[in-house]
Amino acid sequence: MENALFDKFDRPLRDLRISVTDRCNFRCGYCMPEEIFGPDFNFLSSDKILSFDEIERLADIFVTLGVKKLRITGGEPLLRRNLPDLIYRLKQIDGVEDIGLTTNGSLLKKFAADLFKAGLSRVTVSLDSLDEERFALMNGNRGNVKQVLDGIEAAAQAGMNVKINMVVQKGKNDQDVLPMAKYFKEKKHILRFIEYMDVGNSNGWRLDDVFSKQDILNKIGKTMPLEQIEPNYTGEVATRYRYQYSDQEIGIISSVTDSFCSTCSRARISAEGKLYTCLFAAKGFDLRELLRSGESSHSIAAAIKEIWSSRVDRYSDDRKSNTKSGEAPKVEMSHIGG
Repeated sequence: MENALFDKFDRPLRDLRISVTDRCNFRCGYCMPEEIFGPDFNFLSSDKILSFDEIERLADIFVTLGVKKLRITGGEPLLRRNLPDLIYRLKQIDGVEDIGLTTNGSLLKKFAADLFKAGLSRVTVSLDSLDEERFALMNGNRGNVKQVLDGIEAAAQAGMNVKINMVVQKGKNDQDVLPMAKYFKEKKHILRFIEYMDVGNSNGWRLDDVFSKQDILNKIGKTMPLEQIEPNYTGEVATRYRYQYSDQEIGIISSVTDSFCSTCSRARISAEGKLYTCLFAAKGFDLRELLRSGESSHSIAAAIKEIWSSRVDRYSDDRKSNTKSGEAPKVEMSHIGG
């Protein structure tokens, strides 16, 4: 395999997720709870965040090491000024096969046409309920359902492939699983359900709050029978299911009850330029310092090679022992996206 770079478990480096900001206009409890990320929270200053030039340079280096797919994340990435310009620049890198974006959708209607014109082919929109009251409770009263649905429609109209992500929490929005499934089946958009995960240190995660993959399948299957279908590619995070007698599908991302660590090919760069080799990592590697200290691209590539080739992360496989008291703090989701 040309330019292949493998870790200790023979997992290739293929996907790079780049956070462009640690800020968000929502305050979802499972990611940026209001009581912690309040008015006095000290977000990163602009000089601490990677510039577009630095992001482009890093992306180019990662592509030489085998990365094929890029995903732009946040925080809320559409809060970053002139984001379509960055998309355009990344699209020009020889070897980039696909660029995606993860967003809460609140600003998507405004930017959808420009993003598609710049080269964005896919967008994933987070939406945890169609019920306005429950959605407001979950996002800290910062957004409404119509705003997000309008963004989804604008992205689809512009020509982008659209997927919707729903984080399911027992006792908070598990009653919305079936209504969401029915709605997006009718709209012909792929809906992916995500088990509530113990990301970061702020969300008060408990295993008892997880609405499991099997719970989701049972909830939907009683009304709309499902059948499992093959993954699109090795390392796909969502298990795919198709509604019987239909070409419409859903996905379930189940890092808690059904880990997919064994095929994980994703690296993440945080808003401040740290490289993380796992969503649940406690430690990042400072690439910004290498960029700003005048290191050559060859030297930076060598450092990334060393980091990835030493990678042994399998957090979800080891969760039972790793979630005991006294564990090392993990990077916050707001710095590295999903």
